[in-house]
Amino acid sequence: MKKQTLAQTLKSLSDPTRLSVFDVLMEGVQCNCEIAERLGLSLSLISHHLRILRQVGLVQSERDPEDARWVYYSVNRQALTELNQTVNHLLDANRIQPRAPSCGPKKCDQC
Repeated sequence: MKKQTLAQTLKSLSDPTRLSVFDVLMEGVQCNCEIAERLGLSLSLISHHLRILRQVGLVQSERDPEDARWVYYSVNRQALTELNQTVNHLLDANRIQPRAPSCGPKKCDQC
């Protein structure tokens, strides 16, 4: 995942309401009204946050095949896997290596 994409994805999750919406979707497929009821928020506000999560690819939607007025939302598993791998790599403490500074008062050639 490119750094710009990662930044946009993390930014989308930095909003507490979007994070709550995403957390609810981690429990499985939900419709807008279920999420709104669960979080005690308006349908329009939930729709706004779902749109942002869809734009970054974390959430996908599917219309009901029998009644297209109903839309169901779920976590995009592929995007979640990619985000998880990228964040795990970014925050892997094993990546930290001992290093002597190359400038400043503790410059290596002054040691």
